[in-house]
Amino acid sequence: MPDTTPELWTTEVCAEYLGIKPKSASGTLSRRGVKRFDTIRHPKSGRAVARFNADEVRALAGDRQPGRRTDRA
Repeated sequence: MPDTTPELWTTEVCAEYLGIKPKSASGTLSRRGVKRFDTIRHPKSGRAVARFNADEVRALAGDRQPGRRTDRA
């Protein structure tokens, strides 16, 4: 049986891929409709780490138009 788990990226990886600051990544993903896939615990600090479906983040990057606001018609 093949593994059907999608490729998952942390918020930091998503931010790097999108070329935005890590602190703004969660908000940007949320506003654009990319939902958190799950939350895991960091192995050393124990803090919660959100993970997102990499394919959804890639699709978001393809739709982005640099310098153009997306909240206006």
